[in-house]
Amino acid sequence: MDIAYFTKTLEGLPLDRAAKITAGLGFDCADLLIRDGHAVSPERPEEIVKAAKLFAAAGVRTPMATIDSTRPDDSTSRLLGSCGEAGIGLIRLGFWRYDPSRRWRAQLDEARRDLDGFERLAERFGVRLAVQLHGGTLHSSGALAAQLLAGRDPAWAGAYPDPANQIIREGSEDWRLTLDILEPWFCCMGVKNCGWFPGACGSDGQRAWHSDWYGLDEGMVPWNEIVPHLVTTGFAGVLSVHSQYRLPRDQALDKVRADLAHLRRLVAAAKE
Repeated sequence: MDIAYFTKTLEGLPLDRAAKITAGLGFDCADLLIRDGHAVSPERPEEIVKAAKLFAAAGVRTPMATIDSTRPDDSTSRLLGSCGEAGIGLIRLGFWRYDPSRRWRAQLDEARRDLDGFERLAERFGVRLAVQLHGGTLHSSGALAAQLLAGRDPAWAGAYPDPANQIIREGSEDWRLTLDILEPWFCCMGVKNCGWFPGACGSDGQRAWHSDWYGLDEGMVPWNEIVPHLVTTGFAGVLSVHSQYRLPRDQALDKVRADLAHLRRLVAAAKE
């Protein structure tokens, strides 16, 4: 089980600086975000190989990357080809957003056709592609993600549960049910925590509620139950640690260090 740092917090930094910061945090490896404004832009896929080399020189592996593509077109093909060349074997795809003005079935069929094309690209470049469970999408729960992944070969199709997004912010699907449903495809998990707090009552008397991000040991996701389950069941995939904190970068990185320390304590305790 690899503990990876999702490099979203390092937006705007050059590659060498991002690599050094990731190494200094103490993670096993990196989940490289490929997005405009970040160390690697999707408009420059050749930078992916360079990034992997710079991270390796800093002592950090890059077994995973995150892209925003939902169409298996030529630009996506170049991204996946560069990831394969860089030795990045697992790539998270973008989000198929749910449009409430359209029928769910039609949107599901379109997304499944997209994944048919991604299957061909995955086979071509020898990579595995993951669908993250995320709010506002056609794959916001294990039950919904299974509709997208049904019948697909786990050798290339992966499921990426994200309990903070999926069971706290979006709904209340039991995390054990999620992992059971997605077991054939389960290859990665997003690690962060969040919770809800009450706001003011509106003019109609209805109280508003808001969610925010908390430290790994402070929010509503029961990581003290999930991590031991992953250890005892022999999960061998990636734990991608996210930093969603609305703080200046240095303060956010301090929170990441605390999250990583807590996560390692949970893993160590589960192995005793």
